[in-house]
Amino acid sequence: MKVRDRMTEDVVTVQADWPIKKAWQIMREQKLRHLPVLKDNELVGIITDRDLRLYATASSVLLSEKKYHDFLMETVPISQAMTKYPKTVTPETDLRDAAKMILELKVGSLPVVQGDRLVGIIAETDLVQTLIDILPPDC
Repeated sequence: MKVRDRMTEDVVTVQADWPIKKAWQIMREQKLRHLPVLKDNELVGIITDRDLRLYATASSVLLSEKKYHDFLMETVPISQAMTKYPKTVTPETDLRDAAKMILELKVGSLPVVQGDRLVGIIAETDLVQTLIDILPPDC
């Protein structure tokens, strides 16, 4: 089985220069945990709900007033909180290899690229769904 068989193709992305508040809102509204980050249509990073929680927590510890916290969330670009140039896979990568990468790297997802173009994302949830689909019901 290949990554292309299980990846999510309609990927929600964000731009590197957008404020982190925008990523936070998108994740909350669409119930996502990982967003590939683009700059000029090129994959430059990935931002996760954990990245945003850590950033929000750190800023709120440093700043006791909500207005300053909100100011940071509205002005700090995603590029400051994202993981730059994440590991990627291709649609032709063996699904087992992608699963091993996720385990070894201790990440929740991997962007899927073809050439220099983002074409999908494969996440832990995709792998769990695969397991559910292939296991017999009485297992």
